[in-house]
Amino acid sequence: MAEVDVLCTSWGAPRLGAALLAAAPRLSLVLHAAGSVRAFVTPEFWARGVPLVSAYRANAVPVADFTAAQIVYALKQGWRHVLAARERRAPVAPMPAPGTYGARVGLLSLGAVGRLVAGRLAALDVEVIAHDPYADPATAGVPLTGLAELFSTCDVVSVHTPLLPETAGLVGASLLRSMRRGATLINTARGRIIDEPALVEVLTERPDLFAVLDVTDPEPSVPGSPLFTLPNVVVTPHLAGSLGAERARLGALVTDELERFAAGLPLEHALTRESAERLA
Repeated sequence: MAEVDVLCTSWGAPRLGAALLAAAPRLSLVLHAAGSVRAFVTPEFWARGVPLVSAYRANAVPVADFTAAQIVYALKQGWRHVLAARERRAPVAPMPAPGTYGARVGLLSLGAVGRLVAGRLAALDVEVIAHDPYADPATAGVPLTGLAELFSTCDVVSVHTPLLPETAGLVGASLLRSMRRGATLINTARGRIIDEPALVEVLTERPDLFAVLDVTDPEPSVPGSPLFTLPNVVVTPHLAGSLGAERARLGALVTDELERFAAGLPLEHALTRESAERLA
């Protein structure tokens, strides 16, 4: 580490604490080929003033693709048909569904993923609204609303908020019970944002509701969890983010940043301490 000028990290990176920093006196740039950096940055790192690049915007692309696909599928009640046919081992008749014409979709947070999802939905005949206390109404791109209205008036609510002390358990029993009849909840952010015991309780009470969970609390989910047996929920193993060849997009972003750094040009994806703390 004594001769390292640039450190490239990804998932599972070691903490950039005092000991590691002391061993790398020449460290001038950290390139993180993944999203959130909160697991490995420290106050000592920020005090050192080393630029930190995250590829979170590149990782947001497949998450938005996955989410948009799940939203369309939810509006057609696709998963409900699949699970019902599997349970009966026979075809099932079409069930009532909102469809994609005139449906209302709510986005919880307009960060990198939320904005990309809104852009993908712009090609559909759906109404998109969002709740984000940090968003500027002038630049949000979609109407902003309160949290209660988001849950009570939308056919699909998609969660994209980062996990912060104030967002842990944000989606609780009251919001879940307020959801429109036949609505779907999608979570591709962090499992702890949803009060999972409350979600199980409400899904049991309200079989008309549906949940698509790419993240759980804890993760992976506990074997034997009701999430695997309830007829109105599907769980996927945190696959919305970059998989397979999609990871090359992360590499391309940090490579481009390294070239800018070597050429003495400003970095385009550097984080501040404040922005890093708001990443999922």
